[in-house]
Amino acid sequence: MTRIAVIDIGKTNAKLALVDGADLTEIDVVTRPNKVLPGPPWPHFDLDGHWDFFLHHLADFHARHGIDAISITTHGASCVVLDREGGLAAPMLDYEHPGPDAVAAEYDALRPDFARTGSPRLPMGLNVGAQLHWMLKTLPGLSDRLGWVLTYPQYWGLRLTGQIASDVTSLGCHTDLWDPWRGEFSDLVDRLGLQNRIAPPRRPGEVLGQLLPEIAARTGLAPDTPVSVGIHDSNASLYPYVLGRKAPFAVVSTGTWVIAMAVGGDAVALDPGRDVLVNVAANGQAVPSARFMGGREYEIIRAGADTTPTEADRAAVLGAGTMILPSVETGSGPFPGRAFRWHGAAATEGERMVALSFYLALMTDTCLGLIGAQGPVIVEGPFARNPDYCAMLAALRADVVEIAASATGTSVGAALLCLGQADPPATKKVPRPEGAGALLDYAAIWRAAAEQSRPA
Repeated sequence: MTRIAVIDIGKTNAKLALVDGADLTEIDVVTRPNKVLPGPPWPHFDLDGHWDFFLHHLADFHARHGIDAISITTHGASCVVLDREGGLAAPMLDYEHPGPDAVAAEYDALRPDFARTGSPRLPMGLNVGAQLHWMLKTLPGLSDRLGWVLTYPQYWGLRLTGQIASDVTSLGCHTDLWDPWRGEFSDLVDRLGLQNRIAPPRRPGEVLGQLLPEIAARTGLAPDTPVSVGIHDSNASLYPYVLGRKAPFAVVSTGTWVIAMAVGGDAVALDPGRDVLVNVAANGQAVPSARFMGGREYEIIRAGADTTPTEADRAAVLGAGTMILPSVETGSGPFPGRAFRWHGAAATEGERMVALSFYLALMTDTCLGLIGAQGPVIVEGPFARNPDYCAMLAALRADVVEIAASATGTSVGAALLCLGQADPPATKKVPRPEGAGALLDYAAIWRAAAEQSRPA
């Protein structure tokens, strides 16, 4: 039996999951909040706190279950800058910090076109190139002491193995630094003066290295425990299906970000103004993608409520046409810059939750349409457990909607990096809902109102 420990860092939480390689189930999971610490010099992530957490639980998991390999997956739009001795050259910037916007005009003159990178121009630090440009301009001496720029999963791989790398999926996550069609760095690397200072790109499924002796001693793991190169989290959700499905299909990875990825869909013109981009799969394939901050929007609107809607709540929302119009998070998604509003008013907490679930499904369907998705749609992550979200999405999509059995699709996908070819995780079809006509009528009204709210 192979048991893979997966370091899994999303924007909201950091996790360590233990995955059974035989059936791709999660044997154990522990989490901690992914808090952002204040500056100086800027808001940054608690890397040392995460490190202590991972080492403690690696030792615990190994003592109780045994660990045969380690894999790593993290959120995108992130990098770590190291000095020449391998320590931090600067704290790891939170990509939601607006600092890079202060020099946006200068950066825009440097960055390649969308046609070259598949990377849309995004605010704050959501383009890693913009992060690096701003940090190099604003932190005295950073350029002189900078040794390496690492994509985020490989920072943890470095601490575990001592080996330096980046991975193609993280470089392909709207960094502006990668050409997904040629599979090489973009011109921006030279323009930023970073040639030979970005860690060499590797495929996620390669073995980065084995544990450093001091890590093996601290955790009790065998010194020859292999550590994968690692992968961007949305691509971890996609990876099992790239291995085991025939195109066309789409995967919707849900969490803080909802990211729709189309494999083998229709060839459509991609609109970078609507948060459409090109991701890079673990096999190096360019994958049209679209996204919005659905998990963040869910938390904002529900405001701590955990009410379970009733059939009466659903009937009331459909009957009155109570709906949320985009966008709750205005800086991203298919309707950027548009402030959300309610159409009608929810009379109960249950009605509010129904309208919220319908909104999230309609935003997801919009994203799928923008990237030409065809074939089955597989929903990964927490939204797969939301019956109203799934019902609306199943009504909207002509092809079947499936939900993943795993609660943490990213962990399973990352674990597969250590296994090579394997059967994809089990999924369950979402039946077309009774009363689908009422859902489609509701969706038609929402779409018309959403399009009217867009700039001309």
